[in-house]
Amino acid sequence: MRELLFLTSTFPGSHTIGLARCTSFRGHIYNDTDIDASFAMKRQANCPSESGSGDNNLAPLDLQSPTVFDNYYYKNLVRFKGLLHSDQQLYNVSDSTDSRVRAYSSSTDTFFSDFVSGMIKMGDIKPLTGSNGEIRKDCRKLN
Repeated sequence: MRELLFLTSTFPGSHTIGLARCTSFRGHIYNDTDIDASFAMKRQANCPSESGSGDNNLAPLDLQSPTVFDNYYYKNLVRFKGLLHSDQQLYNVSDSTDSRVRAYSSSTDTFFSDFVSGMIKMGDIKPLTGSNGEIRKDCRKLN
């Protein structure tokens, strides 16, 4: 369980680089309460509340430094400025991952070190192959 917690709180940090479609964060910026109000309003300006309207509009996952691999992703979470609902859930004031998010937000070195360690561990995972595994056509359900 401790290992899963480590991987769960480390790898979302890769969201420090990249973009998300409006369809991925619409629910969070309009419906959730664990989001900074001014941040939500800023994102709403480019992501209309109606489904089908602006669905492909993009927003950076990390507003401060969207093209730099750094720890601002975690700093954003502590300030309740996580773009995706699933990301903000890592820092929810009472969650078991809160202490790790705080540690990463205050120390780039800690985040970088743990990220490297986690990537090595992920690289050592032996995927199921042949009849022991399955490549899903839809990740949300079995084929």
